[in-house]
Amino acid sequence: MTPPHPCVGCWQPLSTARGGAGNAQERGQRVSVNLTKGQAISLQKSDGGTLTAVRMGLGWQAAPRRGLFGSRTREIDLDASAVLFADKTAVDVVFFRHLVSDDGSVRHTGDNLVGGAGQGGDDESVLVDLQRVPVHIDQIVFTVNSFTGQTFQEVQNAFCRLVDETNGQELARYTLDGGGPYTAQIMAKVHRAGSGWQMTALGQAANGRTFQDLLPAILPHL
Repeated sequence: MTPPHPCVGCWQPLSTARGGAGNAQERGQRVSVNLTKGQAISLQKSDGGTLTAVRMGLGWQAAPRRGLFGSRTREIDLDASAVLFADKTAVDVVFFRHLVSDDGSVRHTGDNLVGGAGQGGDDESVLVDLQRVPVHIDQIVFTVNSFTGQTFQEVQNAFCRLVDETNGQELARYTLDGGGPYTAQIMAKVHRAGSGWQMTALGQAANGRTFQDLLPAILPHL
């Protein structure tokens, strides 16, 4: 397999956003950090409190393809899934055919068959109410797969971002630019760390049209 593009696996810092990092810190807001593959971020607020609800959002666009009659695009159906693990055993999953976890703590906002948001809003989102996650669930892994079987070489302006759902503040952004001959990405995981939670960027390219296809590739990251 051809290695992913260097951009794949980079969490983009938000310190260049309007107001700047320094001003954000003065206002007591959390400033996003630049995570590389394998690094973790604590899901704790700047005031010492713990985040209670987070959203993993996904957006993408189909890359134009040059043909005999000019450039054209082909619709691409990417699917976001969240797999809930208890001691390295998958016990539940939230995806377009099962929008709410059995315990109600994780919710998918709905399937998007074509994408189109790109650098705008989220095309698909998974909401996690951290306070409602049952105690035996210790890890939630977020994946993205191409249900139509097209590779990421046909995707552009794709991103995954973590948002504090209580106030809409974006905490981190994961850029999927660069394509690659694979059909899936194991994006990140949210996992228990002591009495709180952490998020770890995984950025692992994989192949599979459904979350079931990705389970063998997920296990080494648990």
